[in-house]
Amino acid sequence: MSTSTPAETLAPEARRSADGIELGEDLLAGIADGAAARELERDLPHGPVAALDAAGFGALRVPREAGGPGASIEDLARQVIRLAAADSNVAHLYRGHFGFVESLRFQPGEIRRAWYPRVLAGETVGNASTEKGGNALGTLNTVLTRGEDGMLRLDGEKFYSTGTIFSDHTRVSVSRPGGEGRGFAVVPTDAAGVTVHDDWDGFGQRLTGTGTTQFDGVPVAEDAVLDRVPGSHEAVHEAAFFQLHLLAVQVGIARAALADASALVAARTRTFNTSGAGQLFREDPLIQQIVGRMSARTFAAEATVLEVARIQDRALAAGLAAGTQDPHAELPRAVHDAEIAVEQAQITVPETTIGVAQELFQTAGASATLRGKALDRHWRNAQTIATHNPVAFRARAVGDWEVNGTLPEGLNAIGEARTAAGGAGDAASSS
Repeated sequence: MSTSTPAETLAPEARRSADGIELGEDLLAGIADGAAARELERDLPHGPVAALDAAGFGALRVPREAGGPGASIEDLARQVIRLAAADSNVAHLYRGHFGFVESLRFQPGEIRRAWYPRVLAGETVGNASTEKGGNALGTLNTVLTRGEDGMLRLDGEKFYSTGTIFSDHTRVSVSRPGGEGRGFAVVPTDAAGVTVHDDWDGFGQRLTGTGTTQFDGVPVAEDAVLDRVPGSHEAVHEAAFFQLHLLAVQVGIARAALADASALVAARTRTFNTSGAGQLFREDPLIQQIVGRMSARTFAAEATVLEVARIQDRALAAGLAAGTQDPHAELPRAVHDAEIAVEQAQITVPETTIGVAQELFQTAGASATLRGKALDRHWRNAQTIATHNPVAFRARAVGDWEVNGTLPEGLNAIGEARTAAGGAGDAASSS
């Protein structure tokens, strides 16, 4: 039996509450109510996603001049945190979509005019960038070719295609025709030759639709091919933006773990003879101390992420003002500030949020581990997201910047190491 809250139940509240910036409390409560059951039954959240699409959530970053609400990156980060506190899977699966919408700022006018109206109409775009193996670092086995009939066609296979199974389109990183570099092809998920598999078997973030997507001779429209220049303002900004989204999801997980811990402690009537006074958990100063520490750590993580979002807003504005829509323009230092800030946050926020999720179990007895309560999902989800960008590499990059002034490079390629693959090219697309 499906446990997802039906879209027809959620969507009316979503429409009434959507003012362009703030998601409605009723909508979020409805998503949260079904989160644990969906986790236990591995029930993909199609209903909540449909409700959010109807609410205009996916259009938050469409600029005002294009008819959108014009939310700032900070505005978006706040809403992703709130949504992740309700269900981290749902918040995570929109990452590829918001990355695509962000990339439109750097595209030619005809591309923006083609895609902004679709986003405003509620259409969404998933992510299909990373290949599971067999591609040398900096190269792609997914290719875009032009046939004798002049039509572009897409062939290949992607893994980690988060959100694609819920989306109208997916953005695919590709090698361009004739080896002319790399870019993206945006194709409908229901197009002939597109096959989406729900085969993600990770122990966390199990409902994000992450898995394999196959492309077999998929026709690609000319206005659906987006260029990407490594080292450009778009590439630097999007790498930082993608990582900020994950950090915001982690903060939401910490919020959810804190809320569950508080509710458990407030309702618990059983105690241990070793507690000292044999008092209720909610009156025990040691238990209160644990919850207080969880609260403080969650606050610190959220404050960090929102400051990173503000830095990204400033960096984006400074870069665009300097004319960096030109992919070959020299980047002002302000653009790199956003990458530095997000890498610093990646060193601290994941560890903090994982710790909060783990401390939840210090506030209750063995009953908290019962599978039916699904409280372990918070730790599993936080840990899974933390693996997306290895902390050791980020700490090294920040240290190199502090000591030597070397600007860090955002995560933009995953593949076989040079010694394993016999060499590699320059950076590919964001994963």
